[in-house]
Amino acid sequence: MSALNPLDTASLFTEGWEDSLPGLLGGEADPERWETPIPLGQARALPAFPVDAFPGWLGDAVAAVAEETQTPVDLAASLALAVLSTACGGRAEVLVRGRWREPVNLYTVVALPPGNRKSAVFAFMAQPLLAVEKAMVEAATTQHAEAETMAKLAKAAAEKAATRAATAAPDEKDVLTAEAIALAQAADAATVPEKPQLIIDDITPENAATLLDQQGGRIAALSAEGGLFDIIAGRYSGNPNMDVFLKAHAGDMIRVNRQGRDSQYIESPAVTVGLAVQPSVLEDIAKVKGFEGRGLLARFLYALPESMVGRRNLEPATIPDQVADTYAKTLTQLTWAMSEWTDPAVLTLTPEADRAVLAQQKRTEPKLDKGGSLAHIVTWASKLDGAVVRVAGLLHLAAHPGDGYTRPIDATTVEAAARIGAYYTAHALAVFDAMGADPALDRARTVLAWLHANPAPTVTKREIFRGLPSGAFPTVADLDPALGLLEEHGWIRPEPPPPRTGRGGRPPSPRYQTHPDITHPGALKAADRTDRTATTLAHPG
Repeated sequence: MSALNPLDTASLFTEGWEDSLPGLLGGEADPERWETPIPLGQARALPAFPVDAFPGWLGDAVAAVAEETQTPVDLAASLALAVLSTACGGRAEVLVRGRWREPVNLYTVVALPPGNRKSAVFAFMAQPLLAVEKAMVEAATTQHAEAETMAKLAKAAAEKAATRAATAAPDEKDVLTAEAIALAQAADAATVPEKPQLIIDDITPENAATLLDQQGGRIAALSAEGGLFDIIAGRYSGNPNMDVFLKAHAGDMIRVNRQGRDSQYIESPAVTVGLAVQPSVLEDIAKVKGFEGRGLLARFLYALPESMVGRRNLEPATIPDQVADTYAKTLTQLTWAMSEWTDPAVLTLTPEADRAVLAQQKRTEPKLDKGGSLAHIVTWASKLDGAVVRVAGLLHLAAHPGDGYTRPIDATTVEAAARIGAYYTAHALAVFDAMGADPALDRARTVLAWLHANPAPTVTKREIFRGLPSGAFPTVADLDPALGLLEEHGWIRPEPPPPRTGRGGRPPSPRYQTHPDITHPGALKAADRTDRTATTLAHPG
């Protein structure tokens, strides 16, 4: 059978089909071919986590577990930061300059749909921490039993002394009373240390404060679910309670006084949060009263990777034993080394590292100004430089797990942290756009919805203004940011203004061409299929 002439391919379609594809197969063609429009609030592709910014032992583990589980590397990488934060949070801080100090605890959250094997990644990344926690509990068992016995004996002795003093003869009462007071004070001072705990999961904010008090001000909430957000939002109490998580991110003092209970005082709390949630959870928490206004959402580093479900390698490489062993050994060493610090170790910067931090600040600051690319998420972005410093501290300690606190952080480490900060910035923009943080984006969606409801190949700015509901845009000029976003995302493009006649009067309203997906939904995809068909028929086999 001979090959078909490619010019005959049009006979395979119904008569007049090409009229529905203006500009693609002759006729009144657009001078420029339309590209697929970008959904509002999304970039063409969010960046992948820069795993090479990690020290070798950690980067190798992240890449290996992502390969074996066939999950986006972002999941293991964000959890790796949370794991480092669990080991070091509250036990080190970075001295930048002057009185600017940053603790090294982080809040991270990864959004992935169900079926992405989040639990398997959590199990691998957190296992060394759980092993250290178990060893800590075993080591503290003897000490705990001794302290508990001594406390009981002290209390019993104080009670007996109080009884003797109460029934003593007048000439012995003063001596026995003084003895009873001394024994009562000793019994009160006899404390029983709590069993060590590094990680919690489902816990109320009130219990979190209690655990912080018991664990020396340090605890980590690591979970492959998003239940913690529900708890903070008031699942049990009915009212949002985020004070502990707000203060424990910044290291601000927590003082709790409740009737009938001992008061709790945590001077420098440090909570770590590492969560994996469904994408819908991020949209839901944006609606919780107080989450955004009080800055809880601004404290998280967000990752919004693309799911690999449906295109996973069903025969992936398994995690090499050497990689797994090195990861477990190094993380264990780091956790034990930092566990001995009660007062935080102070990490300093080399002069070059200080300049690298300043360069990071100079990149961020203009973007926070009105009209800047981060202005609409300024609450989050204003914490970006601090987050970069925190990440730099963790990377430094991970690179020197035995003695990182004895040497300064270098510029290379700060620059690696800045790359991680840039990654989280791109993902935060996508997350907050989905939450509706950008008014211009919301208005662009309003205009796009109107264009879909009133499809036309071209439309003027004045026609859009008049067609929109009254009050949507107070003036025609208020349309400019929304039209600018639609143009950037490829939904519209301006036509050249017509020549002026010289007769004066009001200039014509700017006119825009609209994307074929607005006037003929699906036409562009059909045209792509036509191009591929024609190519196949012209070059069979």
